[in-house]
Amino acid sequence: MYSILNEKKESIKEDAVKFTQDLIRVSSPSLQENQIAKLIEIKMKQLGYDKVFIDDAGNVIGLILGRENKPSLLLNCHMDTVEPSVKDGVWDKSPFSGDMENGRIYGLGASDCKSGIAAQVYAGAILKRSLLPLKGNIVVAATVAEKNGLSIGVRTLMEKTLPSLGITPDFAILGEPTDLGLYYGHDGWMEIEIKVEGTNPFQVDDAAHEIFSDFGASFLIKNDKPETMMIKNPYFEDLKGCRRATILMERRVNQSEEINDILTQIKHNAHLAAQSSGSVAVDVMVRQQNQKMYTGKTTVVKHLTNAWAIDPFNPVMERSRQALSAANCKVCPGKWELDRLGMGTAGSVFVKNYNVPAIGYGPGSESVAHKPNEYVEISNLDECVYGTAIIAHSLIGVPVFGWTSDEI
Repeated sequence: MYSILNEKKESIKEDAVKFTQDLIRVSSPSLQENQIAKLIEIKMKQLGYDKVFIDDAGNVIGLILGRENKPSLLLNCHMDTVEPSVKDGVWDKSPFSGDMENGRIYGLGASDCKSGIAAQVYAGAILKRSLLPLKGNIVVAATVAEKNGLSIGVRTLMEKTLPSLGITPDFAILGEPTDLGLYYGHDGWMEIEIKVEGTNPFQVDDAAHEIFSDFGASFLIKNDKPETMMIKNPYFEDLKGCRRATILMERRVNQSEEINDILTQIKHNAHLAAQSSGSVAVDVMVRQQNQKMYTGKTTVVKHLTNAWAIDPFNPVMERSRQALSAANCKVCPGKWELDRLGMGTAGSVFVKNYNVPAIGYGPGSESVAHKPNEYVEISNLDECVYGTAIIAHSLIGVPVFGWTSDEI
C-alpha cells in the first residue's frame, strides 16, 4: 500500500507545487473567496473526484465515495487569509508572488493554509488514482470565512451541506499549519465589549477611563508570548438622551475556563472600577457582528473561538501515529501555540459542537503564519500529501496486506 501511494505521490509532486503557487497568487481575504473557490472546484474536477460542487455558503466540496457511507472522513482547510500585514515588517516580494526560492514557496497564505488545501486536494487524488479500496467516504472541503467569519463556512458545512448528502463525518483532519506535527487542540480566545452608558457624559467618560486604566494595569502584559490579553482605548458615542463608551478587549481562554465565568468576573471588576464615577450602567458581552459572504449569505457571528482538545490517546491519534510511523513519515504529536490573539482553527466547532474528533496535520508552520514573507517548505508539502493519504486510508480504508495495484 505504501509503495503504491508513494508512487502516485511522486507522479503529482510538481503539480501539487504549482497548484500551491496558483492558490497563493489569488487574493482571498475573508468573505471574498469567490475566485479561489472556482480555482479549487476546477482542480478537483480535473483530478477526477466523484462529485464536486460549491454550497450556499461558498465552500468547495469534493467527494471520493467509498463502498459504504460509514465511516466518513472530512479533510478541511480554509480558503481565506488575513490581509497582508506590515505591522512586523515589509514583504520582500509581492504577498501574491508564489515564488519558489531555496526550497520554499513564498506568499500570503503559503503556510496558513493554501499549502494545506493543496496537500489535502492531492491526497484525495492519489487515493483515488491508487485504486486502494475505501470502506467509507472522503470529503475534502475548502471552506470560507474562517478568519473574519470565525468558521461560518464550517458551521454551514456541518449544519446543512453534509446532512443534505447524508454524510456525517466520523473524523476530521485540519490542514492548518502544524509543520507535519499531529496536533490535538489549542487555547481559545474571545473579543469582549464593555459598554458604559449614562445620561451624564462626564460620568460616562470618567467611568470608561477608570475601567480601561484598571484592566490595563491589572492584565495588559506587553511583549507577552503567547499573548494573553489586549485592551483598546474606549470610543464614545452620543446617543439620543445618553452617552455611551465602548471598550474592546481580547482575551485568551484556556480549557479550564468557562466563558460565562469570565464574563461575570469582568463585569464585576468593571462595576467596581466605575463606582467612583457616579451613576452609570455597565454591561459586558462577547462581541457580535453581521457578516456577509461572497455568495450573499448573511449571518450573525460571535467573536469567540472555544478552547478544545481531544485525548492525545484518542483512537484517531493512535491510528494516525501508527500509520505515519509505518510509512516512515515524521511523527510528532503536539498542540498549536497560537502566540497571537485572534488565531484559531475550526477544531472547536468539530469537537465542541458536533462531537467529531479532529486532529491537525498540515505542511505549514504557525511561526510564519500572518507574517511578512510567509512561506512553506516544499519538502513539507510533498510529505504532507503522502502523509494525509496514509492517515486517511488508515481511518477509512480497507486493509490490503500484500496486495498490488494489479490485484485491486
